[in-house]
Amino acid sequence: MACMNQPVAEDKAQLTGMTKPPILSLACLEQPDAFSHQRGGPSFESRPMQRRLTAILSADVAGYSALMEAAEAETLERLKINRGQVFDPCSAAHGGRLVKLMGDGALVEFTSVIAAVNCALAIQEATASVEPELAEAKRILYRIGINLGDVIVDGDDIYGEGVNVAARLQSMAPVGGIALSATVRDHVVGKVPCAFEDLGEHTAKNMERPVHVFILRPAERVAVEEPRTEPRHRVSICVLPFANMSGDPEQEYFSDGITEDVITDLSKVSALWVAARNTAFTFKGKHVDVPQVARQLKVSHVLEGSVRKAGGRVRITAQLVDGATGGHIWAERYDRDLNDIFALQDEISQAIVAALKLQLLPEEKKAIEQRGTTNPEAYKLYLMARQYSITGNFGSARRSEVIIRLCRRAIEIDPNYARPWALMAGAQIKLRFFFGREGDDGLTAAERAIELDPNLGEAHAAKARVLAQNAHLDDARREMEIALRLDPESYDVNVAAGQLYYQMRQFDEAILHFEKAATTVETDFSAAGMLVSCHAAIGDKEGARRAARRALERCEKIVAVEPDNGSAMGFAVGALAALGEAERAKGWAERALLLDPDNVNLRYNFACSLITDLHDYDAALDMLGSRFETMGIEVLNWVKSDPDLDPVRDDPRFKAMLAAAEARLAQS
Repeated sequence: MACMNQPVAEDKAQLTGMTKPPILSLACLEQPDAFSHQRGGPSFESRPMQRRLTAILSADVAGYSALMEAAEAETLERLKINRGQVFDPCSAAHGGRLVKLMGDGALVEFTSVIAAVNCALAIQEATASVEPELAEAKRILYRIGINLGDVIVDGDDIYGEGVNVAARLQSMAPVGGIALSATVRDHVVGKVPCAFEDLGEHTAKNMERPVHVFILRPAERVAVEEPRTEPRHRVSICVLPFANMSGDPEQEYFSDGITEDVITDLSKVSALWVAARNTAFTFKGKHVDVPQVARQLKVSHVLEGSVRKAGGRVRITAQLVDGATGGHIWAERYDRDLNDIFALQDEISQAIVAALKLQLLPEEKKAIEQRGTTNPEAYKLYLMARQYSITGNFGSARRSEVIIRLCRRAIEIDPNYARPWALMAGAQIKLRFFFGREGDDGLTAAERAIELDPNLGEAHAAKARVLAQNAHLDDARREMEIALRLDPESYDVNVAAGQLYYQMRQFDEAILHFEKAATTVETDFSAAGMLVSCHAAIGDKEGARRAARRALERCEKIVAVEPDNGSAMGFAVGALAALGEAERAKGWAERALLLDPDNVNLRYNFACSLITDLHDYDAALDMLGSRFETMGIEVLNWVKSDPDLDPVRDDPRFKAMLAAAEARLAQS
């Protein structure tokens, strides 16, 4: 089922689809090799697609025209030899598919970004070692660009902006070098022995958005070259989380909400670079040295402050600090009626812009003043719901119920407030899919949010999730692209994107989004747990173990507060399995089934483990029987595509259960 993980075997595991935490039977747990079983499973035959996300490597020979002009026949022969002995073998060895040759150029696609980068490194290293007797200007040397992007598929060929960006990057690469897009760099940082030289953003003809370019610098070269220091952003700021001075931890939602709104407001100022919310909140609750933070984040300024809310009044203090000297540039204390909270936020943001001596454009001022609501009570209720969505117990139905209740109250007060509509949509999706609840599937609320605010990324992400659960994957992908363009740092958007791309088997892309989500919300165990499966899917065993340790730590904290949280216990079992701790996994599995026997996800995932790990098909079908009797169309669509069930698809009992579920849902 979606958002579940399964163990990483000691041997290389191949995951053929969405994975789950194994809620293992005692018989399985008692087997010495229960956690070293290699998961293979039948392959899942994907249906033809007109578009797909892929890693694209574009290469051409530097100075090819001059080489041809000097010695045409000889150059062609040398290029042919290089392709036969270096380029083509390296591409094949790293799983690349040669899309086409274009004179001296070549286009290769990969299912893994890491594989594409490793292939490029191998090609450049091998090519640099041949023809040593020739001057560099006369040698066959490549420029290579790599991008991760959406492409249009036409037979064996691919087209689209993703390919165009790769070609643009290739043209910017140094001779014998490799240029990457920012997305590729985010995927491979820490996973290849290289450094990255930031060339900033570059515009190109016929491209809607500028391309952020990084030059890949292999470790051997970095060791002998002068160290480079990355430049600070010219005028930039990190807004540290405002301290809650109310004397009541329950008011934390309000101080965090004020901080997030200030970050959002300042992000609308084109002349100012603002550190993302997830980066800023890593400093929450910590004593920080402001100049050190500025150096670490390479920002010129830091904003810190506090919030005190009591009765109908609010006091906000704010200080703008020079990142280089630690000196105060501007400071102010505001003591206002709570009904003036929106005007107060506008005043703070505009004062910061003025203190930084930046020009606030009329459209930026207007954007800052658009709050979504003018009702402070609706705003407060939304902040409460938002805080509960971040800090509540993940995997708990009660969490979603509370969020829906708070959002409904906010909407009753202000029906045109888009943000609670979007947040409620996400909670409705979880209740329906993960807990089998009847009622709204989230689509109506998501579409209402989009109608009220088309620029609300989390609303588009919620709609994408509903579309994906109803098997409309192409529509879901398009909606998710809108969400990511609007709000690339949002927790909700990144979780939804991770789930979608995982469902579409784009594991590298899923890792990027799950990692962002897990970093943004330190209590989240589901995104952290999904990273175990993502890393296993690309053969990154150490990454899987690293993710498992983080997921387990978070699950333990959740279960300490909510001992019967079956979803957290399920992820803990999966994490323990990935770490090879069989005895502890056995204890958690027994506990999960004892304390949360009605958790439908636990039982579905247990059945999948019986199929894929233990090959006990009869026991698995026994456990699936009750699930088929109650599942909705969203889960049924998942069952139809879940490769873990492939071994029993021809079983008469499975066919009968599937047909009965389809008939039941058709009547309803």
